[in-house]
Amino acid sequence: QVRLAESGGGLVQAGGSLRLSCVASGSIFSINVMGWYRQAPGKQREWVATITRGGSTNYADSVKGRFTISRSNAGNAVYLQMNNLKPEDTAVYYCNTDGMPFLPWGQGTQVTVSS
Repeated sequence: QVRLAESGGGLVQAGGSLRLSCVASGSIFSINVMGWYRQAPGKQREWVATITRGGSTNYADSVKGRFTISRSNAGNAVYLQMNNLKPEDTAVYYCNTDGMPFLPWGQGTQVTVSS
């Protein structure tokens, strides 16, 4: 089964940028929708952004205009460019499908934004 591994998180000041990567152990090219999710301390996991195989994107209102999701032509990676980060973006970030069905969740990557 395909395994997902997220990386690229870190500590950044408000207004800064990070680029997250999600590499799959196998090809995810055939999976139509891939997305990013995040879970802040004490909160439920929430959807951040999705991208279809054709490149159509969708974003949560809270990140629209600041985050950009993309996927590799090779078909085994998904990225999240995060600009103008805010303290409320602090969370563990995960990639996965749109839930139809979900793949096993990876370990996530921690993003911490200081004010």
